[in-house]
Amino acid sequence: MDVLLEQIVSCVRQADALEDLQRASEDLRDTLAITHVVYHWVNSVGERFGCGTYSSEWVDRYLEMNYLRMDPVIFGCFQRFHPVEWKQLDWSSKAARAMFEDAIVYGVGNQGLSIPVRGPQGQFALFTVNHSCSDNEWADFVDAQSQNLIIIAHEFNKKALEFELGEDAVSKPALSPRELGAITCLAKGLSRAQAADEMKISEHTLRVYIEAARHKLGALNTTHAVARALSEGLIVV
Repeated sequence: MDVLLEQIVSCVRQADALEDLQRASEDLRDTLAITHVVYHWVNSVGERFGCGTYSSEWVDRYLEMNYLRMDPVIFGCFQRFHPVEWKQLDWSSKAARAMFEDAIVYGVGNQGLSIPVRGPQGQFALFTVNHSCSDNEWADFVDAQSQNLIIIAHEFNKKALEFELGEDAVSKPALSPRELGAITCLAKGLSRAQAADEMKISEHTLRVYIEAARHKLGALNTTHAVARALSEGLIVV
């Protein structure tokens, strides 16, 4: 493992909030010069959390289309313990092909490698990397980096399990006043245009605050971010 990857592993080990894992996923993406790095886990009581570099548009589309019910990556990895290349999975159904085509449109990339990781109390996690490149280029990348990615995946998972121990193991996400304001507006049922008007900022700036809050909260989308902010007592409506 080279020095830059070792630095990322060190950052993961020292993480004390979800935003630190988010930053590590972005740093890993940039270091490897690939399109996406994503870590999602389901804890022992079935709650889903995540960090990574997928766009909010793709996450929202994934949830809107309920791809979770048939995602070949989820089903393929749930039955395996070793890294799974997406092209080895069964994409033959019409629904699966539609999902893959959607993923390409939303910038996920035509290549994917997912590493399933499990915890001691039924936790299940996926660590995924994606890129847009030829099959030969991807094969070279996987051959060169798969062992490093397995190590990094398990480091992410160990930290997630620490977070699951509760508030004694990790502090609550620290949202800025503007981020709290943006999430509060959404929690009140305001549209993005109304929220931007109330905060006297542009919709583009509002989106920056919402996305920052979403990442810090480890939320899959804005609705999840609002729910987590309310449950953590970060906002009151």
